[in-house]
Amino acid sequence: MSTAARRFVLDIPDLWNQLDLTGEDLAQVRARALASTRDPLEKARINDMFRQGREVTRAARRHGAVLAVGTATMYPEGLFMAYGMVFAVTTPQGEELTLPVLSARLGVSSATGSAPKDRVITSVDVPHVGTVARVTGTEVTRLTGDIDVKLLTMHTMMPVPGTTEDFLVVTFASPNLPLKSEAYDLFDAITSTFRFVTDDGVQVTRDGGGGVAA
Repeated sequence: MSTAARRFVLDIPDLWNQLDLTGEDLAQVRARALASTRDPLEKARINDMFRQGREVTRAARRHGAVLAVGTATMYPEGLFMAYGMVFAVTTPQGEELTLPVLSARLGVSSATGSAPKDRVITSVDVPHVGTVARVTGTEVTRLTGDIDVKLLTMHTMMPVPGTTEDFLVVTFASPNLPLKSEAYDLFDAITSTFRFVTDDGVQVTRDGGGGVAA
């Protein structure tokens, strides 16, 4: 990062945790989720979602995530699982942060070898950052040699102040495909809290000035 923006802040909802999703907390949620149903097919779906969770976070660590958070929460309507990661990306000199560069850096290329049919590339306004690029789509991601998983994904590229080649990529994903609209609204709301701050906790504003970080 630049000498001004040394750190970043991202407000995570209370039901999300910064933790190793293979740990005790996730195991407890899995046990509660399995106990909530007697349907063998639903139990299999729950077990599959938790296995996906473990593999997603392992993949994040392999690709250099600087922050990994997640939630596995039981609601009356069922289990909701989602993951959030922040990746530090430096584009090669003379290149822009294009989709091929992003895919190569983060390992988010579709397992099918082609772009998701519902992939959308847009620009969005992040309150404390400005206008940035965003990519959404339902990605078929290869987790292991024989396991593919379909995830709702949102990648938002945050240019690091004071540089032209450094970005922080805020990525959210969820296997809850039927909740596409709700998941994207949640991902957008969390991403909108992103801001860069100095070591003293002073927020680096959109115009490069300072303000007290929340």
